[in-house]
Amino acid sequence: MNVTTEQLFTEARTHNGFRAEPIPDATLRELYDLMKWGPTSANCSPARIVFVRTREAKERLLAGMSPGNVQKTREAPVTAVIGMDLAFPDKLPFLFPHADARAWFAGNEPLVEATAFRNSSLQAGYFIVAARALGLDCGPMSGFDPAIVDAAFWAGTRIRTNLVCNLGHGDPSKLFGRSPRLPFDEACRIE
Repeated sequence: MNVTTEQLFTEARTHNGFRAEPIPDATLRELYDLMKWGPTSANCSPARIVFVRTREAKERLLAGMSPGNVQKTREAPVTAVIGMDLAFPDKLPFLFPHADARAWFAGNEPLVEATAFRNSSLQAGYFIVAARALGLDCGPMSGFDPAIVDAAFWAGTRIRTNLVCNLGHGDPSKLFGRSPRLPFDEACRIE
């Protein structure tokens, strides 16, 4: 795989429209197999993903999307619902076997929630970079009703939706002009 910083960052864009080009299951598996290697605290890996592709699943998802996100989500070949598993400590004996990391979280729901949110957000970033490395375009969104999306995809679990990300091959005609970014001196300082 020959990936450039342009492909991952400087030339990559958030897409609002996608060509009607399917994404094979093998590509979705490859995407997960790349993103799962990104580091998380205590290797907790709380992200859980549902790849929404069927018409029936899309309709369930669309019921919870904000109006401005409905059409682009309908048209995307795949939409990833990226959740955070609040039961992630149960996986720590496997994921972090050299310490009793599960005990760190026992009875501390605020720590569980903060850790799940922080690390699943980090994993969502890895997800976007991995998708771009595989030649896919992304449209991450936070405009949705979490109660509706959770009920549609995570009912009966301790998983809660963190964000939603459309995937496919972007339609350049539907891109907005490139928005600016803060310069180093406004966003950073060195001490």
